[in-house]
Amino acid sequence: MRTTYDQATVRLYHLGDGPEGGAVETLCYAPLAEALALAARQPAEVQAGLFLATDNDVIAYLDLIGEGDA
Repeated sequence: MRTTYDQATVRLYHLGDGPEGGAVETLCYAPLAEALALAARQPAEVQAGLFLATDNDVIAYLDLIGEGDA
């Protein structure tokens, strides 16, 4: 089951493009609500590569907020 409560600690990271599959840059380890606020402040091109990881799941930021390709 996906962890979704506001105080769940998550890792917000950006997966960039690159010749070897890209680089991973961690933006923060924070409560979900704080990580979502930080993600929302990023430019659209950065948001497209953002992911949130909990202790039991990983989801693309745009999928979580309902703006992904799904």
